[in-house]
Amino acid sequence: MNPLKKLFKQTAIYGLATVLPRMMSFLLLPLYTGVLATAGYGEISIIFAWFAIFNVLLAYGMETAFFRFYNGKDNKQIVVSTSLVSILVTTILFVLVSFLFQHGISTVIEIPLKFVQYSIVILALDALVIIPFAWLRANEKPMNYAIIKILNVAINLGLNLFFLLLLPKLAANNPEGILSALYKPDFEITYIFIAMLISSAITLVLMLKLYVSSNYNFDKDLWLRMMKYSLPVLIAGIAFTINEVSNRILLDELLPEQIARSEVGKYSACLKLALFMTLFGTAFRMGIEPFFFSHAKTENPQKTYAQITNYFVILGSFILLAVVVFADILKVLFVRDESYWDAMDIVPIIILASFCLGIYHNLSVWYKITDRTKYGAYISSIGAILTLLINFIFIPKIGYMASAMATLVAYGTMMSLSYYFGRKHYPIPYNMRKIFFYGGLSIVFSALSFYVFNRNLIAGSILLLVFLALIYKLEGDKLKVIFLNKKI
Repeated sequence: MNPLKKLFKQTAIYGLATVLPRMMSFLLLPLYTGVLATAGYGEISIIFAWFAIFNVLLAYGMETAFFRFYNGKDNKQIVVSTSLVSILVTTILFVLVSFLFQHGISTVIEIPLKFVQYSIVILALDALVIIPFAWLRANEKPMNYAIIKILNVAINLGLNLFFLLLLPKLAANNPEGILSALYKPDFEITYIFIAMLISSAITLVLMLKLYVSSNYNFDKDLWLRMMKYSLPVLIAGIAFTINEVSNRILLDELLPEQIARSEVGKYSACLKLALFMTLFGTAFRMGIEPFFFSHAKTENPQKTYAQITNYFVILGSFILLAVVVFADILKVLFVRDESYWDAMDIVPIIILASFCLGIYHNLSVWYKITDRTKYGAYISSIGAILTLLINFIFIPKIGYMASAMATLVAYGTMMSLSYYFGRKHYPIPYNMRKIFFYGGLSIVFSALSFYVFNRNLIAGSILLLVFLALIYKLEGDKLKVIFLNKKI
């Protein structure tokens, strides 16, 4: 099979499985914004921001290290067992220490104690499936991966709908029934945590096979090499997470107390409308990361890497323009409470930032396959510093617009730095003329649609059709070769 077609096929499957959990948060947006006021949605957004930070800490780059050493070692079982032991031990230590200091954690991060307790357990359950999921990806079992991920989403989504919509109605219609005993008013955020806990527990049960079959041999020398490789990945992951979620925490801290949670809620809700680009970038990354390593020693892999980036830019440019054009339709569908719409101006900025991040992930191949992951840490740390500085300086002056601009500046800088250093250490023949053409045209058309034509749907649709016509004219034959097996 054409390696590019194989990549896109696996990306589609991995993408479906990986995108669905994020898409679930998008699908739940109208539910959450319907049952929670802006301040309530702001509170849960802040909790999820802390969730993201601790998810990175508990993974500590071991997933990427697993791919690197699993593909380069004859005795793959020792890589599996060493990775499992490492994650298992660190997760157990995390649970013990966290419960020991749970009251202090609750006070410092200003989250109710019961939510801290739920979070500790959910984070531990999610950490324990990191290596089993990585094993499925490394062994090119996308369907197994997808089924389990989709089941997790279905359970979580179903429980959210039950607890937040169905249970209150059942309790009201039958106050003496069994289900009425489960219902508590003003308990929405707790129900959300219960749904997450149940779905995470079931996922771990489904992934226990790798733990059961492992011989638990631990290679200390291998582990030290994996940790050396993963430490920069951890630093980069922390920096990425700061770029992604610190804005919500800082908005809560830097804005006046009486409006902070409400502003966080508005910002977080409208932020979701840029999720389409994030989902596309995540799906693409899930497919290309194993692909990068497995094709690193093939003949002229740089040419293939360049082609992959070209197609990412083409598709990403289309998604950028499409979301901007249909932003007002999306807000009505998914953010139904008009009190959230004040933050709609962040949408073009955030989706462009996500586009830059996706390009950065494609460019990052050079430091991953050359074992120069420290550059990833350096670059993402610079992005994190820019994020924090811009937020600290400008949030008190312009509120959540500062957070949106900080994200764009950070990801744009990271993208540029990765390209600059990549040219020196692992030159890849990117078609910069094509990249600038599609990316630049999409940005110009998006600005015209959103700002000049004031989101007029007809004008925006015409611009989108023109852009699609250009893609078909210039890239149609090549895309047919990849997706339809047609010969030019």
